[in-house]
Amino acid sequence: MSAPPNAAEIAVYQTNRFEKALHKLPEAQRHLVEDEIDAIIDTPCLGELKKGDLAHLRVHKFSLNRQQVLLGYSWLEGKLELYLLQLGPHENFYDKAKEQRKSDLERMT
Repeated sequence: MSAPPNAAEIAVYQTNRFEKALHKLPEAQRHLVEDEIDAIIDTPCLGELKKGDLAHLRVHKFSLNRQQVLLGYSWLEGKLELYLLQLGPHENFYDKAKEQRKSDLERMT
């Protein structure tokens, strides 16, 4: 296994839907999400890699105000690129991710 990449070398991109979901959160919760994003940058394989239709997606789960929140992202190790794709509660998270699969894959190419 190779050494973790230098965070300064990683390019981080976010989708509009991720940005909107983050913007809707109160400032204190936004800071907590940003801390989780920093953890992902430090350890890009932190989230669970999904299978099947969502094989491009990793999901990192954490708590905000005693509610589980899922952060969906893709990590392209060869390019050192991190794509923040989706943020939200478990309810309908995977259905929405499947709906956005094609546009997410186009964004990453």
